[in-house]
Amino acid sequence: MTKNHPGQVCTHCGGKHQSCVLREKAPDAEDVLPLSRACGYGRVKVCRISGDRRLCARMADLGILPGREMELLCAAAGGHNCMVRINGGTISLDSLTTANILVSPV
Repeated sequence: MTKNHPGQVCTHCGGKHQSCVLREKAPDAEDVLPLSRACGYGRVKVCRISGDRRLCARMADLGILPGREMELLCAAAGGHNCMVRINGGTISLDSLTTANILVSPV
């Protein structure tokens, strides 16, 4: 969120620059849920990654960044891994990681 444009988030610069023109409306709070609970959604958009610096850096290395879309191939059920397709590759994420990735349906 920005001071000049409440309700809007910059997906290009992460809200660091007030003058960035690449802004889009932020999803409603009820639409955002952890990736681990996103069963039934094919495509989702990453809204936020919560967790420590190490997890955030690991997700950035994998290309999982706020604003990116990914396809949920196999949801994490019962503590199993979750399979997602992003940037043309398939990634397996553990249940702790998927609980820290907040997404919204596309």
